[in-house]
Amino acid sequence: QVQLVESGGGLVHTGGSLRLSCAASGRTFSTYAMGWFRQAPGKEREFVGAIDWSGGSTYYAESVKGRFTISRDNAKNTVYLQMNSLKPEDTAVYYCASTKLPIATMTLNSYDYWGQGTQVTVSS
Repeated sequence: QVQLVESGGGLVHTGGSLRLSCAASGRTFSTYAMGWFRQAPGKEREFVGAIDWSGGSTYYAESVKGRFTISRDNAKNTVYLQMNSLKPEDTAVYYCASTKLPIATMTLNSYDYWGQGTQVTVSS
C-alpha cells in the first residue's frame, strides 16, 4: 500500500513563499513520477506540476510557471513543491500524487495514489 503524507502548508501573505513536502512509502519511489495538484473551494482539482522518476524533467501549469519549482530526493523518498511569489488565487488544498509511469504527466487519471492534502492560504 502506497502512502503519501504532505506537510508544509499554512497561511502566508501575498508575495510570500512556502515549501511543501510529500513523503512517500510503499512503492519504489525512485521508479515513478510524482505530481502536485490543488483544489480550491467549489472548483475541480487541477494540475500544478509534475516531475519524472529521475528529477530530470518537470512540467508546470501555466498559472504557476516561473513561481513554483518541483524537486525530489529519491534517497529520502520525498518530493517537494517550492512556491514563491504566492498570490491569493493560489489558495487551495494541495495534494501530492503518485503514478506508475516513469514520465511526468499532467493527467489526473494517471495518478493512482494521493495524499491527504495540505491547506495553503494566501492572504491579500
